Amino acid sequence: MIRRIPGAPMPETIRHYLRARQHPARAVECPHCGAHPHRPCTTISGRRLLPEPHPQRVSAWVRAIACCPACQVEPGVPCHLDGRPLRNGEVHPQRAAEAAVTPA
Repeated sequence: MIRRIPGAPMPETIRHYLRARQHPARAVECPHCGAHPHRPCTTISGRRLLPEPHPQRVSAWVRAIACCPACQVEPGVPCHLDGRPLRNGEVHPQRAAEAAVTPA
């Protein structure tokens, strides 16, 4: 039997560059299919891996890292319109654009 010797833990800065080919939304758990962070989204049955994350996962990632210029909320707070949260956890397009330029 061959024993594997565990290596040194990889620094987070190097890990980020190795995952650069993945969509940045994969850094959060998917609320739709339940995929763990840094794992691809799947169909609900879990049989097929999807090439792109679910829109709900992208919204969760945007909500986690960006402030919203439209409704003036900080990261982690859902977007709202006239005091009511947007349906299905959606975010304003301005917040999505802000997340695209915010470093991870």
